[in-house]
Amino acid sequence: MYQFQDKIVVITGAAQGIGKCMKEEFEKAGAKVCMIDLQENAYFQGDISEKKTLEKFADKVIAEYGHVDYLVNNAAPLYKGIDECTYEEFCYALNVGVTAAFYLAKLFKDYFTDHGCIINISSSRDRMSQPQSESYTAAKGGIHALTHSLAVSLSGKVRVNSISPGWIDNDYKVYEGPDAYQQMSGRVGNPMDIANMVLFLCSEKAGFITGENICIDGGMTRQMIYHGDFGWKLD
Repeated sequence: MYQFQDKIVVITGAAQGIGKCMKEEFEKAGAKVCMIDLQENAYFQGDISEKKTLEKFADKVIAEYGHVDYLVNNAAPLYKGIDECTYEEFCYALNVGVTAAFYLAKLFKDYFTDHGCIINISSSRDRMSQPQSESYTAAKGGIHALTHSLAVSLSGKVRVNSISPGWIDNDYKVYEGPDAYQQMSGRVGNPMDIANMVLFLCSEKAGFITGENICIDGGMTRQMIYHGDFGWKLD
């Protein structure tokens, strides 16, 4: 559907799950993907919470290609709650989830081609929470807000949007019963649901979209559920 022949795509956290799916879909469309992940991979292994690691990664990309077309900030921050999360762990979550996205945008700012794009992967937790999720939720809320700020600062040069996935099963498991029908779509999501939107937002078809957040959650955050609704009961 999309043509990204020889486009240079930078993706953080692309060794598994949503990131891996995005990487594969871009490559199918002809793009060259430069990835960074804590896990071993063929391009660059490193911890994006570290400033020097981000600089080395950016230097490698620019040395090899001289420019960037699309940056996708996808790496997942640490998930811990207020009872167990230490100060250091909370800072680490923000470094991975927000600071790295900001710094990569800064490092690549002068190397984006015309019609460049940044896509930040947030979460539906940027607007709703479960108990003991503070480090993850704060990071996802931060990257959501960072998106519209960058969109304004980079206007006319780079479009910046974010995506907030809901329940995404990386193993493509098909759920039935309440797990499925609590969502208006009638199913749990999978990585392709997110990858499809990322490729769309990077394409010329989305040329008039910037500063936006798109929640892809099967409608779950729009449906109010009370005790007794849809078979759900509060214990």
